[in-house]
Amino acid sequence: MTDGPRSDVGRWGGNAWQPPTTPSPEPEPEPEPDSRSRRGGRSFWARCCGCCSCRNDDDWGREPYRDRGSGSRGRGSRSGGRRPDSRGSDSRQPGSRGSGVNAAGDGTIREGMLVVTGVDLLSSRSDQNRREHHTDEFEYDELIVRRGQPFHMVLLLSRPYESSDHIALELLIGNNPEVGKGTHVIIPVGKGGSGGWKAQVTKANGQNLNLRVHTSPNAIIGKFQFTVRTRTEAGEFQLPFDPHNEIYILFNPWCPEDIVYVDHEDWRQEYVLNESGRIYYGTEAQIGERTWNYGQFDHGVLDACLYILDRRGMPYGGRGDPVNVSRVISAMVNSLDDNGVLIGNWSGDYSRGTNPSAWVGSVEILLSYLRTGYSVPYGQCWVFAGVTTTVLRCLGLATRTVTNFNSAHDTDTSLTMDIYFDENMKPLEHLNHDSVWNFHVWNDCWMKRPDLPSGFDGWQVVDATPQETSSGIFCCGPCSVESIKNGLVYMKYDTPFIFAEVNSDKVYWQRQDDGSFKIVYVEEKAIGTLIITKAIGSSMREDVTHIYKHPEGSEAERKAVETAAAHGSKPNVYANRDTAEDVAMQVEAQDAVMGQDLTVSVVLTNRGSSRRTVKLHLYLSVTFYTGVTGSVFKESKKEVVLQPGASDRVAMPVAYTEYKPHLVDQGAMLLNVSGHVKESGQVLAKQHTFRLRTPDLSLSLLGAAVVGQECEVQIVFKNPLPVTLTNVVFRLEGSGLQRPKILNVGDIGGNETVTLRQTFVPVRPGPRQLIASLDSPQLSQVHGVIQVDVAPAPGGGSFFSDARGNSRSGETIPMASRGGA
Repeated sequence: MTDGPRSDVGRWGGNAWQPPTTPSPEPEPEPEPDSRSRRGGRSFWARCCGCCSCRNDDDWGREPYRDRGSGSRGRGSRSGGRRPDSRGSDSRQPGSRGSGVNAAGDGTIREGMLVVTGVDLLSSRSDQNRREHHTDEFEYDELIVRRGQPFHMVLLLSRPYESSDHIALELLIGNNPEVGKGTHVIIPVGKGGSGGWKAQVTKANGQNLNLRVHTSPNAIIGKFQFTVRTRTEAGEFQLPFDPHNEIYILFNPWCPEDIVYVDHEDWRQEYVLNESGRIYYGTEAQIGERTWNYGQFDHGVLDACLYILDRRGMPYGGRGDPVNVSRVISAMVNSLDDNGVLIGNWSGDYSRGTNPSAWVGSVEILLSYLRTGYSVPYGQCWVFAGVTTTVLRCLGLATRTVTNFNSAHDTDTSLTMDIYFDENMKPLEHLNHDSVWNFHVWNDCWMKRPDLPSGFDGWQVVDATPQETSSGIFCCGPCSVESIKNGLVYMKYDTPFIFAEVNSDKVYWQRQDDGSFKIVYVEEKAIGTLIITKAIGSSMREDVTHIYKHPEGSEAERKAVETAAAHGSKPNVYANRDTAEDVAMQVEAQDAVMGQDLTVSVVLTNRGSSRRTVKLHLYLSVTFYTGVTGSVFKESKKEVVLQPGASDRVAMPVAYTEYKPHLVDQGAMLLNVSGHVKESGQVLAKQHTFRLRTPDLSLSLLGAAVVGQECEVQIVFKNPLPVTLTNVVFRLEGSGLQRPKILNVGDIGGNETVTLRQTFVPVRPGPRQLIASLDSPQLSQVHGVIQVDVAPAPGGGSFFSDARGNSRSGETIPMASRGGA
């Protein structure tokens, strides 16, 4: 990704939203413009119904207008007409819910007019609409539907419906709705609509009119205002806008005509509807995993997701395109450029916010951003990816969280990881700008790519972690995984950078006597060694490396790498390199727990027929997971003589007291090994990262879980360190179980065991995940999870409240018991 003109989709600098000093949830409404000046002089009915085009505009009066934003911050409604004069008993006040106005806007309801006295959108979670559209888990009372799929509603009329009556439904979104941009949708009942929109009468029963409404598979996503218009010989009636009648429309992976369609039900269940998942971290040899609460159906999260689009100023007309939407989300989840959701922090100092390792889900982050309008501190790659999964799943895109181990960060578009050494193979740190992250977490989302040639549909990479700019903005993707696999780095968006993350080679350069540099070693299997995600329908890992790259070392894989490198800044990097190698080297590190001593070893093997003498150097330092290393705190030098076919092991013991003063986030260390074979001149080089494991939290349920009834959970933790943990904070969260809760528990002594209990009230039935974390300045990355099978309430249904179990600022919790080792 390189800087350049902002010609790409996904950012609209001219529409940047500036936060107010105190974020206001309800902006002042704009003045009502004259509708005919906005509509080119044609009346509502002339635009939606050909038989009415001959009527005079003055017959229809003003159109309703108000601030028609997406409504993602909970705006109120306004009546659609003027205050009426006093005209007798058949005059009606239009300002109240269910009232209406006539064409003249004076509030008079004339005899014979078809008045809509109410609308039933069948929006409750148990109604047919929500169940058929797979939106019944959303903790919302409003109607939430997926585009390209019909839904039902009932109009309550002042008299029985007659075939001569004209009825039109109207959906509006944005500040200046226009029919041509899809932000003002007019649906004449009983007539063929345009672009897939239509409404049909399914039943006329007295004063109730049942309708089946079809939405376009290309509809804009967001929160629409809804109204109904009628016309008879007696005049026109329009139902005022009512916030209770607003309709959310989402992408639809169940609809074959939607470009986000997914043709596997188990995929949709996992990648759209699953509210929790597993995120993997650590190293390839020592994989850590944690449960993450995506919480895409929690109350307020959908509004937060739409607010993200509003905050960037994304044009409403572009919100029907998942390519545009996912690109904007990749930019807005990080705070750089645009005051987005999360502030990235890799410094190790989190005193002004939350340690990224302490988060257990996305809900607290998104609701804080919605509530305050300010970026939330702090995030790192797995937090950015977890929040992105929440947002995209909430909006209807099949999305998964993916971890790439040994993920390269190419800073010069060479599509290789270049490491420079002096004549004695000592690293030249001032030249080593490329880095290899122990792991990096991003997202795959599923969609067709009509903006690319055929063959690039399916999984697309979206990465919200701010690493390099794309067209001058910190965003990344969507990028076709198929283009990454084949090294087609000229495909948009950001393929060169992502290709280098998974399939570049690590190239070791040695400075020569004349000052030039020569390639002395190419490590072809060092980058993108393992790419995994949570498996469908289980908590197991799924290896997806094969969809990102051809088998390592195969002809197709080498061709992809060299094709990509030919488009990089060093196209001839593979020319004229020495390949004679008969001594093999392998690095091993034992599995150790934080606080214990450990041993790292280097195994040398002579695969040749002649004796070999190897001069070996080992340097051990701590490292952040991003590849940034601290100073070397232990080193060893040894000369090893290997007979033909023989092996030897060089061990380096490391005591807890040696590494304790140097520890950083994730408890990771980097062993740099370099060697020189005296007889052949072969250069050996290897960078090996390993980590110290942290303990888990043990969660157990004390009693049965039933919707609406209090339940208790017990959390047990043993401090693995011989030092006191200070200012310990627990977090507890679970969709359908517990709103994000912060528990301050004070200090925990060295090797001490503590137990605490917390109550919660389940709000939705079914299998749920309750997730906890522990954080302190001395120890982080401590998590635990328990599955909670929630029984329905005795009377059936669900229960939810905004206030349930929410403790934003934290509360002090006494420990139930303490014990020694």
